[in-house]
Amino acid sequence: MQTELSKKLGVEHAIFGFTPFPAVAAAISRAGGFGVLGAVRYTAPDDLKRDLDWVEKHVDGMPYGLDVVMPAKKVEGVTEADVEAMIPEAHRQYVKDTLAKYGVPELAEGEASGWRITGWMEQVARNQLDVAFDYPIKLLANALGSPPADVIARAHDQSVLVAALAGSARHARKHAEAGIDIVVAQGYEAGGHTGEIASMVLTPEVVDAVDPLPVLAAGGIGSGQQVAAALALGAQGVWLGSLWLTTTEADMHSPAVTRKLLAAGSGDTVRSRALTGKPARQLRTEWTDAWDDPNGPGTLPMPLQGLLVAEAVSRIQKYEVEPLLGTPVGQIVGRMNSERSVQAVFDDLTRGFERAVDRINRIAGRSEE
Repeated sequence: MQTELSKKLGVEHAIFGFTPFPAVAAAISRAGGFGVLGAVRYTAPDDLKRDLDWVEKHVDGMPYGLDVVMPAKKVEGVTEADVEAMIPEAHRQYVKDTLAKYGVPELAEGEASGWRITGWMEQVARNQLDVAFDYPIKLLANALGSPPADVIARAHDQSVLVAALAGSARHARKHAEAGIDIVVAQGYEAGGHTGEIASMVLTPEVVDAVDPLPVLAAGGIGSGQQVAAALALGAQGVWLGSLWLTTTEADMHSPAVTRKLLAAGSGDTVRSRALTGKPARQLRTEWTDAWDDPNGPGTLPMPLQGLLVAEAVSRIQKYEVEPLLGTPVGQIVGRMNSERSVQAVFDDLTRGFERAVDRINRIAGRSEE
């Protein structure tokens, strides 16, 4: 499963694994793929440093990267408090009423919300980069498109490749014009923030739009056959995120979420603005239904929605209120029906890839059998 890009980065398989869990990122790299640690939850630089120290010690010398979330344009002089003040009281009351309906307990006195949207603010991401560039990362990916020009230049000065996610060929062309090195074509099926174009259509469109830049296919990929299909469409690798959530190395902090992921079918996700204010694919729950209810106040734009629901999400997760409990995940969740190690996932991917290539060779009359 080698391509020009995987050879350039020194990995055995052209499988790029995005994950918020250091143990999963390291295991992906050890298995011959390219682990990418998501940084959005690290609002304290020391926490990121601690986990990058751990990854560095556990990748066995194999390459890895970092994924940040930062806007291409900076908004000057706006603090988190300024943004909080823009949230309407009616929306705050709706959150309270919904939590009360399901009997969700309050956090303990003095306990802070565990999840905040501050990881989306540019200065937080820049602090993350100040830490990350002290490590031998080989790739910097940005989930909000092209990072600012000075960040791209700084990465290139340190021989770090830059990747950006795109949901359309138009977005991909803008990334190429900005000077990024790799485009991740993220289809409609993907978990988290995603556009409206399915992977089978999007991948070749992006490949044609940015040629000769390498493209990674993302969204709805969870088998070796699908990896082969992505490469046949012109991608130089695949970007997998959801698939790692049910690996034994993943630290989900919630047995209930894992149970729900293992039980879910490919039709049990929804593309909702409930979490951040932008469309993000996630498990469909009574929480997402509440925000899509036409009788409700509707969601707020990013970053207001994320700030609005931060404490509520922490309470739902802490007390494992199952009707409301969810997580970002793609439609590939229908294949995630057992807990396996990262290595076992790789073994399955490589076997499936070989079977798919053999099948195509037989169809093309090129089989050695």
